[in-house]
Amino acid sequence: MRSSRSRRSELERLGAVPFAHRGLHGGGLVENSGGAIAAAVARGYGIELDVQLSADGEAMVFHDEDLDRLTVEQGPLAARTAAELQAIRLHVSNEVMPRLGEALEMIGGRVPLLIEVKSRDRIVAPLCRAVARALERNEGPVGVMSFNPQVGAWFARHAPDVLRGLVVTEQGKRALRGRIERRLFLWRARADFLAYDVRDLPSRFAESARARRLPVYTWTVRSGADRALAAAHADQIIFEAPPG
Repeated sequence: MRSSRSRRSELERLGAVPFAHRGLHGGGLVENSGGAIAAAVARGYGIELDVQLSADGEAMVFHDEDLDRLTVEQGPLAARTAAELQAIRLHVSNEVMPRLGEALEMIGGRVPLLIEVKSRDRIVAPLCRAVARALERNEGPVGVMSFNPQVGAWFARHAPDVLRGLVVTEQGKRALRGRIERRLFLWRARADFLAYDVRDLPSRFAESARARRLPVYTWTVRSGADRALAAAHADQIIFEAPPG
């Protein structure tokens, strides 16, 4: 991703509109599918999507580690190549999961994009490299984020122009250990923004980040009550159902 814009202006572009969680899905459109991505673009919404690593090192747009819930096949996604994965049909829509590069082509820089990197251990480099490769020609507003702070650390070192986010939940982590972990993770990720669990708002940690000019996007907003919390305590929403 090449841009002469300042980091602050890129953050403003990134948070300009609400994000559809895993694309604008439902009504026959499967989450993270090409149809869900196209529907969000057509409505002018930003998109939040997830990526997993195929056996041959491709970033695939899919949320789960296993294929069981969303496809006609079963077993771990990571055990199959990208070509093998794209031969598997998604439930309901009969589509196939996109590669990240294909999703970026569909979006064409027309709306902001959040890419959640699904990497649950310290070995993040293969998936991060695949994401960085896909982003090389992208010109639209994009942020890469993860619960895993090693992802932000990798991008800070190897692709520093890409905006970095830390995904945070305080569920089960409100004691002292959790508070220390959040601070360490934020430092390690070198985050430009937070993606925060709406169930935790208001949050002293999130408010502290906002005071230091780190935007807070909140997930997953499903109700009017969630929207009210977001309006008071966050800078943008990641929603499950369209606002209004």
